[in-house]
Amino acid sequence: MGVRIEAEESTVKAFLDGEIDHHCAPLIRSEIDTAVDDKHPEALIMDFGDVTFMDSSGIGLVMGRYRLMKSIGGRVCLQNTPAHIKKVMRLAGMDRFTNFI
Repeated sequence: MGVRIEAEESTVKAFLDGEIDHHCAPLIRSEIDTAVDDKHPEALIMDFGDVTFMDSSGIGLVMGRYRLMKSIGGRVCLQNTPAHIKKVMRLAGMDRFTNFI
C-alpha cells in the first residue's frame, strides 16, 4: 500500500493504491496529515481508484481525515471509489460526512 500526495492551491489529493489495512493505515494517515498540516487546504480528495482491498482501517482512515479537515473548516471528497468500497463506506455511514465524486 502506498499513497502519493499532490497539493494544489486549495486542495490536497491523496492517491491511494493497493491494500488498506491495519498494517499500512498509520503510514498513510501520517503522510496525509502532514500534507494537510502544511497546506491547510479547503478540500482533501482521497482517490481510491487503485485500492484493491480495504478493511475497517480504511473507514477509520477516512473518518480521521474528516475530523482533521473539519477542524480547519475543510471537507473530504472520495474519488474513483470502486463499487465494493463505496458500498462499505455507505453502510458505515460515511456518505453523511464525505462527498463521492
